[in-house]
Amino acid sequence: MVQGNGGGNGRAGGGDASRDAAALKRGIRELAAERDAVIISHYYCVPDVHDVADFVGDSLGLSQEAQRSPRSVVVFCGVHFMAETASILCPDKTVLLANIEAGCPMADMITPEALVKRKAELPGVPVLTYVNSSAAVKAHSDICCTSANVTAVMRSLPGGRILMTPDRNLALRTQTLVPDKEILLWPGFCPTHHRVNAEEVRKLKREHPDALVLAHPECQPKILAEAHVVGSTSGIIKACLESGRKEFVILTEEGVIYPLKRQRPDAVFLTPETPMVCPNMKKVTLLDVLKALETMTPVIKVPEEIRVPALRAVERMMAVPRD
Repeated sequence: MVQGNGGGNGRAGGGDASRDAAALKRGIRELAAERDAVIISHYYCVPDVHDVADFVGDSLGLSQEAQRSPRSVVVFCGVHFMAETASILCPDKTVLLANIEAGCPMADMITPEALVKRKAELPGVPVLTYVNSSAAVKAHSDICCTSANVTAVMRSLPGGRILMTPDRNLALRTQTLVPDKEILLWPGFCPTHHRVNAEEVRKLKREHPDALVLAHPECQPKILAEAHVVGSTSGIIKACLESGRKEFVILTEEGVIYPLKRQRPDAVFLTPETPMVCPNMKKVTLLDVLKALETMTPVIKVPEEIRVPALRAVERMMAVPRD
């Protein structure tokens, strides 16, 4: 599948629809100023939401932008655990999740109760948890990681055995990069990245031999073996912008195509036939953003008894020097 410049929200429509969307975006920006709100959007949200956001980026990076912002209100366009992370880092700010129905299947594949039970079976084994997890799971973890800093964090941990949650694919990738650790897996995964078809990738490589293949480490090992570059969402974007090539095979959620085409209009971005689309991220609409600002709901507030230990795990991660 070849991705073009893209734009809008994918709906058919003529000039009236475009004018309506433009007016809605202006109204959102005006109301955000009145509410003293910063609007932040994950890369995987729809283009219209990108257009209205102050910042577009990865989940943890967005929470850090929220923390740095002088605004007292944060409107998070993403999924539930991301808004929780913003609440962890910004306890004195009002954090709104644009669409309360936007969840994360991988984050739901681990519960704090299940983690506590597994920890009891592994006394003394450190728990490293991917930031794509609930605040309650972070609170029962020793340290967090992102897909960009996971190897540095893993190397920083004492002992030879580490329990890594919840993404088994990221853990399997990390095991190849940090072979001196025994990484114990949790059976979680991202459905969007896990479904990538290896034969579809090989077909794209045959048809486009000059294309650079970039994959997110949430993909299965057999997919990562086909890639030239394995990296976080921001890492994939950075590699495309720095490359002199004109064709790229993108093996992560298709939302990254929109910012890539804006910065590399000369390039062609290819994706597998099986769509890599996160249905939860795509739930967030301009109307959701407007409603959140109008009603100042839904508020995401992590209770202090969870926030404090979760913050400790996040801050331990931030203290680890990058590779």
